[in-house]
Amino acid sequence: METVRKRRGGGLHTDTSTPAGLKEDSTQQENQRFHFDLWFLLTLQNWILDFGRPIVMIILPLEWFPLNKPSAGDYFHMAYNVITPFLMLKLIERSPRPLPRSAIYLCIITFVMGASIHLVGDSINHRLILSGYQLHLSVRENPIIKDLKPATLIDSFELLYYYDEHLGHLMWYIPFFIILFIYFTGCFTKAEKHKKIPISGWLLLGPSSLYYWYLVTEGQITELFLLTFLAMVVMAIHQKRKGLGLDSNGLFLFYSFSFTVLLVGLWVVYLWEDPVLRNKYPGLIYVPEPWSYYTLHIKKNH
Repeated sequence: METVRKRRGGGLHTDTSTPAGLKEDSTQQENQRFHFDLWFLLTLQNWILDFGRPIVMIILPLEWFPLNKPSAGDYFHMAYNVITPFLMLKLIERSPRPLPRSAIYLCIITFVMGASIHLVGDSINHRLILSGYQLHLSVRENPIIKDLKPATLIDSFELLYYYDEHLGHLMWYIPFFIILFIYFTGCFTKAEKHKKIPISGWLLLGPSSLYYWYLVTEGQITELFLLTFLAMVVMAIHQKRKGLGLDSNGLFLFYSFSFTVLLVGLWVVYLWEDPVLRNKYPGLIYVPEPWSYYTLHIKKNH
C-alpha cells in the first residue's frame, strides 16, 4: 500500500508540474514572437509626439497658444514622457529572458526626469524661434540675445540651453539606449523559426530607422548611439559563438540601428561642405541638427 501511495504521490507530483512547465515554455515562445504591436506603437508615438512637436508649434496659430502658456507641442511632450516609458516597460516584460529589473527601473526614472527637463527648455527654446532666434547660431551670436541688458541675462539663456541641449538630452537618451540594449541582450535563441522578421516588421523598419536618424542628429548623441550599436555588435558575435542567434525582435532592433548608421553617414556627407553649420558644430564628429538646417536653408527662403 505504501508503495502504491508513493507511486500515486509521485504521479500526482508529475501531473501538477507538467502543466506549469508547459505554460512556462508557451510563455517563452510567445515572448519570442515579433512584437509588432509594441514596435508599431513606439514608432508611431515617436513620430507624432517627438518629431511632430515642433511642427505642431509652427503650424498652429499663435493666438491659440499664447507665448506665456503651454503650447500644443508641450502637451505632445507631456504625453511622450508618459507613453514612451510605459511602452518600454511593456517591451521589457515580453523579453523571453529575465532581465535586471532594478537597473531598468532606475533607467526609467532617469529617463522621465531628463525628458521633463528637456520639456521646459525646449518649450522656451521654440518660443525664442518664433521671436527670431536662429538655431544655426550659438546663444551669444543670436541677434535677439546678444544685445540683452544686463549682460548677465545672456548667461541665463546659456544655462537654459545647457539644460535643454546637454543635461536634458543626456538624462533622456542614455537610459533610453541602455534599456534598448538590455532588452537586446535577451533576444537570442536557438530556434530557427524565431530568427526571421515577418513582413510587418520589414514594413516598419524604414519609419523606425528614419526616426532614430532624427533622434541621433537632432539630439546630438552620435557618440552614444555608436557606442550602443557597437555593444550590440559585440554581443551578437559573443552569442553566435555559443550557437545562439537573434530572434525577430532582436533582428528588427539591430537592422533599425544599422540603417540609422547609414542615414547619419549620408546626412553628414550631404552637409560636409556647409561653412555655417561647420562653424556651429566644431569638433571631431560633425553631425548637424535637422532644425538648424531648417532655420538656415529652408525658413530663410520662405
